[in-house]
Amino acid sequence: MTLTAEKTKELAKKFGKDENDAGAVEVQVAILTERIRLLEDHFNKHKKDNHSRRGLIKIVSKRRKLLKYLIRRDYEEYQKLIKELGIRR
Repeated sequence: MTLTAEKTKELAKKFGKDENDAGAVEVQVAILTERIRLLEDHFNKHKKDNHSRRGLIKIVSKRRKLLKYLIRRDYEEYQKLIKELGIRR
């Protein structure tokens, strides 16, 4: 249910400048999206796990705040990111 260091580096390489650029907004949104997808799989098996659901809500809010910041900073980059990640259909 956790994200491995290799997967984080892979996301940083894909969305950031290099594999060590995990602090960029685009990379943070990609990492949070991956964590959300992992938790969705967890909730398909464990429907009554409300403690983890609270964590999911916190992750979703953090991603929403980062996306809001990205809209203000660079709208074209925002459009490209949400299309590539498959969010906000």
